[in-house]
Amino acid sequence: MKNKWLSSLKHLYKLDPDCSITEEQIERLSLSGTDAIVVGGTLGITYEDTNQLLRKLRKHRITVIQEISNMEAIVPGFDYYFIPLVLNAQDPQWILNAHQKALKKYGDLIHWNQILVEGYIVLNQESSVAKLTKSRTNLDLEDVIAYARLADKMLNLPILYIEYSGSYGNAEWIKELKKTIDSVQIFYGGGIHSSEQASEMSQYADTIIVGNLIYENFEQALETVVHKAYLFR
Repeated sequence: MKNKWLSSLKHLYKLDPDCSITEEQIERLSLSGTDAIVVGGTLGITYEDTNQLLRKLRKHRITVIQEISNMEAIVPGFDYYFIPLVLNAQDPQWILNAHQKALKKYGDLIHWNQILVEGYIVLNQESSVAKLTKSRTNLDLEDVIAYARLADKMLNLPILYIEYSGSYGNAEWIKELKKTIDSVQIFYGGGIHSSEQASEMSQYADTIIVGNLIYENFEQALETVVHKAYLFR
């Protein structure tokens, strides 16, 4: 059974603590109609930068989530924490080893009602996350469907994250994935640069994530909130 709050998420912005963003831009993102803001990234993530960004976000009435990629950068005070599990990683550090180390250190302190695990399938071989995790990205649709079933049926994960990280993915693949899963929520992230692409991916993915575009073309990023009327521009 899907998490009701999770099922309500249709659009997320992802902010990288290692990138610059103004107070005004944070306000506009918070009031854009997006459902939540995720804070996370692959490289250069520090506790100090993450904490500073959280302080700015907390000035606004928006749900904030930390996606954890660096154990040393975990910051208390977020509403939820997303934990990536890279299903097609070939480096075991990013499948279970890093998670076991984190639980050994912080397990007694975790509020499990705030934790949601994401089964990642990384599909852009040029992305930082693919290189870091040594992900096997030369997959066909049958491979991706098998990973999706692994997340949905065997691991019972709440989230299946299809990560193209900078390049726009194959909407038909997302459509086919939707037919094969029952409970897992499909997140799509990567290369959304227009309201048209946001609308296309929203037809098949349960949740779309917009990240790089915020720093490349902020006004265009605002246009990707296609499921709600804008509250502030």
